[in-house]
Amino acid sequence: MGPAPVRTEDRIPLLDVLRGFALLGILLMNILDFGLPGSAEENPTVMGGATGLNWWAWFFQVVVFDGKMRAIFSMLFGAGVILLTSRGGTNSADIYYRRNLWLMLFGMIHAYFFWQGDILYYYALYALILFPLRVVSPKLLLRIAIAMIVAMTAAGFYEAQELRALREKAQVAAKTAHPTEDQKKDKEKWEEKQKDWQPPASELAKELKAFRGNYAENFKRRSAGVSGSHAFAYYSPGWWDVVAFLLLGMGLFQTGVLTGERTNSFYLKLLLFGYASGLTLNTVLALRIAAAKFDLLTVIDAYGFYQLGRLLVALAHVSLLVLIVKNGALTWLTARLAAVGQTAFSNYIGHTLIATTLFYGFGFGLYGKLERYQLYGVVAAIWLFQLIASPIWLRHYRFGPLEWAWRSLTYWQRQPFRIQDRMAAPEPAGLDPSPQPAD
Repeated sequence: MGPAPVRTEDRIPLLDVLRGFALLGILLMNILDFGLPGSAEENPTVMGGATGLNWWAWFFQVVVFDGKMRAIFSMLFGAGVILLTSRGGTNSADIYYRRNLWLMLFGMIHAYFFWQGDILYYYALYALILFPLRVVSPKLLLRIAIAMIVAMTAAGFYEAQELRALREKAQVAAKTAHPTEDQKKDKEKWEEKQKDWQPPASELAKELKAFRGNYAENFKRRSAGVSGSHAFAYYSPGWWDVVAFLLLGMGLFQTGVLTGERTNSFYLKLLLFGYASGLTLNTVLALRIAAAKFDLLTVIDAYGFYQLGRLLVALAHVSLLVLIVKNGALTWLTARLAAVGQTAFSNYIGHTLIATTLFYGFGFGLYGKLERYQLYGVVAAIWLFQLIASPIWLRHYRFGPLEWAWRSLTYWQRQPFRIQDRMAAPEPAGLDPSPQPAD
């Protein structure tokens, strides 16, 4: 028989726990994009509030979660590349590429018709280049990943210097009675940067109108941005962070770090180092940004340290969860996180369906109406629902509904869905596309 999805009893529970944690955690960032104009996500002075509880919501998000959850997602997806292809089979490449091309289609549908913040498309796109790398040694994979992170850090510092130089040129042009054409262009470029960072009321009004409007208005506004970002992803180094953490996950999985095979001492040291250095770095940068009243140049300067800060804290988060699972602590929570992780694809799209219904005009129209801290009340409600519903679902069904559809399409054969279907359709061993798109 040909390859088929892995049996439930053959899953790696720790990976499901990590996946569930990452999925729920990333909603802390995504909720800002669901409920507020795009520019407000990084600049709370635009909308949503930047004082009191709103300031603390921004601070905690930036220091502890921003970018770190996506880093874990990416590492787990990279781990899934190894897990998927290591099961062997003569048609492993066929299964692998079909799986990711279907995922790309899911991502395009999600982005164009539901929410512009989709990540599935990018995972699927970059996964297409990873298949040949499955045979590369873990050490080399880790070295390439770290080299890419270092390169992105250097690029961040370079961007900050370029922006500072542009501001100085624009200031000179503003003071010049008869500026040259180049000076005029420099001034316009700087003004455009400022406009993107702190949009005028008229631009915000257009965005609010579109997303509070009917579905047609919503689609028109969203699709214009999606098409550009999807094309941009093919050649822009701006998405290197996805590739870097995919490679990192491939290496960490093969060295046993993501599967809990290292000693408690190893994870404890990684946890302490990651939190001590990463949280300290992120706190200093966040306080500096706040002191500068969210000045664009200060934010860009801080962004140079973004990759380092997210890497350190993400590894610390992983280490904490590994220690909890290895030592049998908080099983009431980890079991629920594992269920969320096992149905991560469905739960990820569930975030979109719930949030767009709440915030967009074809639903309750709350877009731009809640303060930043209030958005996290919505997050808590979604977390509670999914932590309760996911285990209940898995008592009756082998997969989440989208996981089931994805597997059936990957193998071009209807897969068993209900628990009782196991007896009717025995599962041959083989290749498994079980790692979720939210890996």
